[in-house]
Amino acid sequence: MNQHTCFICLGSNFNREAHMKAARNALNSIFTDIRFGTEMVTEAIGNKFLSPFSNQVAKFSTALHSEEIRAILKQIEHDNGRLPEDKEHGIVKMDIDLLKYDDTILKPNDLKKDFVQAGLSKLLE
Repeated sequence: MNQHTCFICLGSNFNREAHMKAARNALNSIFTDIRFGTEMVTEAIGNKFLSPFSNQVAKFSTALHSEEIRAILKQIEHDNGRLPEDKEHGIVKMDIDLLKYDDTILKPNDLKKDFVQAGLSKLLE
């Protein structure tokens, strides 16, 4: 079975501590080798969202296909109460993006963000 290396980014700006902890616990139960970078507090990009955000990058390996991983991440978001209409109010209860799957960059703009770069550098040490 082929193992794939994945990098994800978690973010929350609403009840941040509880949502980040719940997401990490869920991810730990699914991806047993997951390693989390330092959780960072950042200001929202643009004025559409409430500030501050908690953000964290993580790395894990899996035999799952990228679409299966995305479905799992969406389920964790849903389990944390994420609703489509929350964005209209500037609320992000939980957002988890698959940034990179092996050598395929899935979110190039996100990878350029300072907090993502800082998190990645810690994971790659």
